Amino acid sequence: MANPGTSMEYDIKDINLAPQGKQRIEWADREMPVLRLIRERFEKEKPLTGVKMVACAHITTETANLARTFQAGGAEALLIASNPLSTQDDVAASLVADWGIPVMAIKGESTDTYVRHVKAALETNPNLIIDDGSDVVATMIKEKPELIPNLIGTTEETTTGIVRLNAMVKAGVLTFPSIAVNDAQTKHFFDNRYGTGQSTLDGIIRATNILLAGKTLVTVGYGWCGKGVAMRARGMGANVVVCEIDPIKAIEAVMDGMRVLPIKDAAKIGDFFVTVTGNRHVIDREHFEVMKDGAIVCNSGHFDLELNLDALRDMSAPAVKRRPFVEEYISKDGGKSVIVLGEGRLINLAAAEGHPASVMDMSFANQALSAEYLVKQKGKLGAGVHVLPKEVDQEIASLKLHAMGINMDVLTPEMLEYMTSWETGT
Repeated sequence: MANPGTSMEYDIKDINLAPQGKQRIEWADREMPVLRLIRERFEKEKPLTGVKMVACAHITTETANLARTFQAGGAEALLIASNPLSTQDDVAASLVADWGIPVMAIKGESTDTYVRHVKAALETNPNLIIDDGSDVVATMIKEKPELIPNLIGTTEETTTGIVRLNAMVKAGVLTFPSIAVNDAQTKHFFDNRYGTGQSTLDGIIRATNILLAGKTLVTVGYGWCGKGVAMRARGMGANVVVCEIDPIKAIEAVMDGMRVLPIKDAAKIGDFFVTVTGNRHVIDREHFEVMKDGAIVCNSGHFDLELNLDALRDMSAPAVKRRPFVEEYISKDGGKSVIVLGEGRLINLAAAEGHPASVMDMSFANQALSAEYLVKQKGKLGAGVHVLPKEVDQEIASLKLHAMGINMDVLTPEMLEYMTSWETGT
């Protein structure tokens, strides 16, 4: 639909939700001082003037402030949802009504609607794509390759998306530069560990209102997201079991005080299961079959395919909705049930509000500066997956420390000389 009085196209649930959304966007902005500083500079310098952007992201209060930053920099940005259950409808309404930013996102949208939004976004012939899972990039390569010559580059927010980008490199189809935002230290150290850790448990608790203390929680994957989930769960009194395929991560989990088991063994003892691998069917039919009655399963990886829900549906009677975002699958013989949260989608965004704004402040500072970097380096960066320069990463961390009122040491001239000389020793 079109915004009244303009030619702007959007597709949201209800424009009348805008006042509530605006209040929440402004509240989140209070906790995003780094992004706010970047937005103030963008407002003066306009580094993105004339750039058409598509941002495929979770449409949350934090993303709204990133969109405002792109707008301040002079970009024409269109936002679409990166996940059917992660949109905050009041936020989408406010972006349209209060900032004139087109949004195509509705909480609970069907897969067909999601695909339609991706295709509509590509119809704008973007110069920059901000992707979250690489669906927009993959669709462009497969269905709209004629758009590639007009593309300056893309950024990718997720581990899952970077895995797909690297597969594109290997296949020889990634013919443009992409910034792996997820690989920036100020992104994965904080967003994945502290953000995912807290917001995943927030989603589980909001959905179930079940005490975690004393329960066995199985974390499938011990990357930065898995570390965060395990750390927070143990802090709330859960007995944490980790499942891993990487021996280095597995031994790290052991040294962190976690119990490490194969998923086939962990499946028999877990009360809660959280998948954070970025891979397919890490909890499969054989695991559902041996779970205890009433086991609760959820996913905090980007796509719902981490859980083989088709197999679970085949094993069970039709799901029974017990609470919002809580579905119980009872086996066909009536012997036991498995409970799935948030339809297997990102539980922290399906049943909660996603990461706290103070965490996303650094992640989205990376996104904003990556967009600026791509524009400044237009024609200079080769095709492939790139990491944002270390000095930009450190600048973001320094700005965050300054905003938090924290000071740190600097090298003295004597220290600097010692660190850069080979002649001085013991």
